[in-house]
Amino acid sequence: MFHYYSYHKEAFMKRYHQRSNVETTFSMMKAKFGDKVRSKTPVAQKNEVLCKALCHNIACLIQSMYELNIRPEFWSTE
Repeated sequence: MFHYYSYHKEAFMKRYHQRSNVETTFSMMKAKFGDKVRSKTPVAQKNEVLCKALCHNIACLIQSMYELNIRPEFWSTE
């Protein structure tokens, strides 16, 4: 890996940045929701993790909305 880094720095850093973002996201999710999965069956475990990811994304959107002072605009049904 050192040789790959030495000779292909730009490609290495692009992949490393993606990995860093994923690790940060998982760390944020574990801090917010805990690192345990409580479901018993594999299907339920997968659904639980997907729900945690969805909740994390919604929480990040809401936080960004308040930080950037963005007001959502909803369309009317009239």
